[in-house]
Amino acid sequence: MNRAFTNILCDNVETNARFYEDILDMHRRNDFGWFIIMGSDDLPGLELGLLDKAHETVPPVVAQPPAGLILTFVVEDVAVCHRKAVAEKAEIVEEPTDLPYGQTRLLLRDPAGTIVDISSPTP
Repeated sequence: MNRAFTNILCDNVETNARFYEDILDMHRRNDFGWFIIMGSDDLPGLELGLLDKAHETVPPVVAQPPAGLILTFVVEDVAVCHRKAVAEKAEIVEEPTDLPYGQTRLLLRDPAGTIVDISSPTP
């Protein structure tokens, strides 16, 4: 295997790209307008594709809201991401919550409707 990544089908790839840039400090590795590949300097192997769901390469049968998927990002301090999410008026599904297995979790919904779990170890 040479490469693997997840694509999120979006109504607006630009809006979704800004969400991941603003809250998780990701950056654009490639930007084709209809398809943006996001990455992180902290995790060089991480790639997240943002794909215009109306693009001709996307079969209409799959261009529907996501379901049954949670993207998880483990960060140093979930409180920092929470502050950014509030400032950006991101949709917060669940405020930061301490979980019994030793993590604090924040659940957001990205502009495409994907659930994003941002977690950090509980102090």
